[in-house]
Formats: sequence, structure tokens, C-alpha cells
Amino acid sequence: MLTINNLTYRIQGRELFEDASVVLPTGSKTGFVGKNGTGKTTLFHLIQGHLAPDAGSIELNRKARIGAVAQEAPAGNESVLDVVLSADKERTALMAEAETATDPDRIGEIYMRLADIDAHTAEARASSILKGLGFEQDRQMSPTHELSGGWRMRVALAGVLFSQPDLLLLDEPTNYLDLEGTLWLEKYLATYPYTVFMISHDRDLLNKAVSSIIHLEHRKFTFYKGNYDTFETTRRMQMELNNKSRDKALDQVAHLQKFVDRFKAKATKAKQAQSRMKMIEKLKPPAAMFDEYSAPFTFQQPKVEAPTPMLTLDGVSAGYGNKTILRNIDMRIDPDDRIALIGVNGNGKSTFAKLLAGDIEPMGGSLRKGKKLEIAHFAQHQMDKLKPEWTPFEHVVDLMPTESEAKRRSRLSQMGLTKSRMDTKAKNLSGGERARLLMGLITFGGPGMMILDEPTNHLDIDSRDALVHALNDYEGAVLIISHDRHLIEATCDTLWIAEGGTIRELDEDLDSYQRSITSSKEGKGGGTKAERKANKAEAAARRAEIAPIKSSIKDAETKIARLKSEIAKIDAQLEDPKIYNGPADRMIALGKDKARYSAELEATEEKWLELSAQLEEVERA
Repeated sequence: MLTINNLTYRIQGRELFEDASVVLPTGSKTGFVGKNGTGKTTLFHLIQGHLAPDAGSIELNRKARIGAVAQEAPAGNESVLDVVLSADKERTALMAEAETATDPDRIGEIYMRLADIDAHTAEARASSILKGLGFEQDRQMSPTHELSGGWRMRVALAGVLFSQPDLLLLDEPTNYLDLEGTLWLEKYLATYPYTVFMISHDRDLLNKAVSSIIHLEHRKFTFYKGNYDTFETTRRMQMELNNKSRDKALDQVAHLQKFVDRFKAKATKAKQAQSRMKMIEKLKPPAAMFDEYSAPFTFQQPKVEAPTPMLTLDGVSAGYGNKTILRNIDMRIDPDDRIALIGVNGNGKSTFAKLLAGDIEPMGGSLRKGKKLEIAHFAQHQMDKLKPEWTPFEHVVDLMPTESEAKRRSRLSQMGLTKSRMDTKAKNLSGGERARLLMGLITFGGPGMMILDEPTNHLDIDSRDALVHALNDYEGAVLIISHDRHLIEATCDTLWIAEGGTIRELDEDLDSYQRSITSSKEGKGGGTKAERKANKAEAAARRAEIAPIKSSIKDAETKIARLKSEIAKIDAQLEDPKIYNGPADRMIALGKDKARYSAELEATEEKWLELSAQLEEVERA
């Protein structure tokens, strides 16, 4: 389908690709991954012909249709459904021609072609796609200008999916979707009949919807078979084997060099020394493989001890102007709560976040906050709070007016900004860098609670993992609104749902919720009260069965980390030449300890694998 040969492309003097080659097979579902800023979106522009390469070529099958989500979402008087239908250019043109054509032969050709492309099912197919992306029937007939920017982007996505191009290019397609829409897209892409090439940092999407990965690193492309987890495991093994081979070769070179240095001046050994010098020249240790640097996140810990409860809502309602969005909310938040707020977009998740953060006042009921409670609220619209002409350093100076430059830059470093980016205007930072800066600024004073509304939209996979670690280290309460299941599962232990005009706790885990969404979209949802009660009981039983297995897995992982640490300490001692000049007993004891720890590590890793397989089997049942 797509062949890239020795591609080189520079932007502002910086090479994004250098003699990079890869082949995308026809019909493949391929994820495109790599650090932010390495050129993934630029490659899509090159494929579409918007840019020309400096060297090399990009070859496509003849007559292959390329489809990508439009940069500007539709915002006119046409209905949502009509906009999606018009995305199929051939059908639209044939329908228009059919109304004016007079030649009987041409009319016959038109209707034969319309039959070939299933034109009679077009409206039903478009409607099905829109429903999967969250548009109910009445909303499909609404004009696009009534929609917000995020919903218009869904229309643009629906349009390109409906047109079914031979090569479907998707750049972060889940950024404007909720969890429900993401789950639908995941299933849709997995069964898409043509080739998919998708930029995404959503682990779950890359695990469920693609069967191969192209990794962009060090200006080169590498093709891997399998989903994201398989890619990550394969790459890790390749790095370990490569680096072991390198270490072995370097040890051999060092050994040969010692002989050369010792005997090159002796006439009797000169030939042997020369022979070893030739061997050294032939030995070419492979280049070291390593992960590209990923900056960590560091959040300031709460400065004030929070009361219990931190927040209490009794019969609270909220909305805008005279329009009530949420009502009858009876919830509480405690200092150690880790909450994921889920639900279909438009059901009031962001409204609830604004209510808790104090951005809007309750329309009714009672909302009580603990004294001196500071809440940090991150949302995409808050990017506007950044001053575009200011650098990150200037933003921090405003908050640290009396501190030294070194301390200010140290704080920026904790946000994950490199030295060069600290002095770059905010408007020229990448989306991920702006997100890091904003998160760092809103948590500057050590808040007691963080509310994060879709925090991962502009972060690559490694940055998302860094965010998970930072949130798990943070000691305050956390409420997250996200379609990123990995983030939710790794940081949250409680699910709340925005549904039916209120907020309530969800009495099931994320897997059960996902299954209920899927069955509902397939027409199996609903059921009697007794059936719903039975489903809840089943979900509770499943959680009870899974909990001890997950606990055992966590214990095994902790033990593995401890044993690896002990072995590393012993290796460090054995690498010290001084130990070989001391008593032999010490060296023997270290060797025995290492053997014991290694055996224990092997047994624990076996146990971890068994438990993981057991968990997978239970979750599949």
C-alpha cells in the first residue's frame, strides 16, 4: 500500500527523517508511535502531498484514495448527517449528475455505479457511524454550527470513516472522544476493510485496534508485528540483546588491547600483537540502544493537612444561566480519594469539575469545602491562561518574584521542561509542553486536591506513564476525567458516572462498565430490574475474585524489584577490583548470596507469570 524509501526531510535546519525507509502492507492496521515533536504529523503531510521530501520517495498504490480528518471542522447550516454523507465525493457527484443526466446509457452507468458502492445504504451507514461517536438521531439532523468545536471534530472524523478511503490516516483520533466513543472506534477500526495508519498515544487503542506498529526514533522508522504491548516487549528484548552483545564485544576489545599494550614493544610477541590489532579493527561493537529521554512530572505535595471530608455535596444542582445541567448531587470527597469521572460527553462531567473547582457556583443545595482547601483544576480551555508571549521562565518569575534564577529553573525542570524550552515563548511550545507548564503552574502552591480534565490529550506514551507515576506519588485527592483507560486503571480506585442529569458512584469496575457499553451499543443493554440487579451482583463477584489475584501480582512485583536491587548491589561489589585483594570468604559469600537471590527471583517471576495468566483467564470469563 505505502512504501517509503530513504526519506529525508528537514524543518528549520533540523532533520526529522534521515534515509528512513519502511513498507506499510495493504490492509494492515498500523499504529505510528514516537516521542512528541519527532515528526509523526509531518510524515502524514508528506504522504498526502502537502509537503515535498528533501530526498527519497513516498510511493502509493495507483488510484489509492487517501483519507484524513480535515484540519477545520464543518460549521455551517448543513445537518450533521448531510455533512457526513457529502464526505463520499464519488457518491455525491453521481447523485448530482443523476439529476441532470439525459443520455440513457450514462444514466444506466450512473445507477450501476451507485449500486456497486451501496449508495442505497449510505444514510444508514452514516447514521450508524454518527451514533457510535455519540450523536443521537435528533442531533444528527441539527446544523453543524450549533455544535462545539469538539463535537464538530467528531463530525469530521465521522466523515472520513464514512468515505472509507483505501489508506485511512488518523492523527490522535480519540482526543475529542469520551470513553464510550473510544470503545466504539476501537471496534470499528479493528474491522475496517482497508489500510489504517494511525498516530496515537492511547495504549488500549493500540492494543485492541492495530496489528502492527511503526516506531519513529532517531529519525528512522522500524516496523514491528503485533500490538503495542508486543512492540514494547520485542523492542525491550532487542535492546537487551543488542547491549549485551555490545558489552561482550567491548570486553573482547579491552582484553585484546591489554595484550597489545603489554607486548607490542617485544620482538618475540610483535607478530601476535599485530594480529590482535587487526582483530580489534575487525571487531565493531554495535551502537548502544537506549530510550530517548522522557522528562518526569513532579507535583508539589499538599501544604495544608486536609480535613475529612474535604468536600461534601448535599442536593446540589449546577448549570449555566437558567439552564440546569446537574441536579440532586449527594457525594463526598475525602483526602485519599482517587476518583475517575466517566460518562458520555455532554452529560455534565466538565460542569461538575468547574463546580468543585469553584469556577461556577451551585444553583441549589449545599456545597461545603474544607477550610484552606486549595484545588488545582486542569482543563484544555485553561491553556488560555498561559500568556502566549511569555516564556515558561517568565511565568515562573511571576510566582517566585524573590527567588534566584537557579531555583526558578529548578522548578521548571520539575515540570519536565528542558533548558532550551524554558526560554521559548508559550505560543511556540508543543501541546505537550504547554500541558506540562500549565499543570506545573496550577499545582505550584501544593494543592490539597487535583481535578484533571483530559490531561493526556497532548502527551506521548512515555509522558503519560510519567504522569501516572507523579499522580501515584501525589498525596492529595485526585479526580480525573479521561478516555484513557490506562491512566484510569493505574491511578484511580473509584468510578463516578455523569448520567441522567446527576453524578453517582458506579457500583462496578471499568471492565464491567466497558462490557455494558458494548452490549448496549449492540442492542443487548437494558433488561429488567432483576436482570440489572443480577448483573451488578455478577460484577461484584468478579471484583471479589479478581482482587486477591491483583494483590498477589502486586506483592510479586514488589518482591521482584527488591531482589533485582539486591542482585545489582552484589554485582556492584563484585565489579570492584579491591574485593579480589581481600579475604576469599567475602567473595564466596557474595557469590552464594547472588545465586540464592537469582534462584528466588526466577521462582518469583514464574509465580508472577502464572498469576498474570490466571488474572487474564478470569477477566476473559
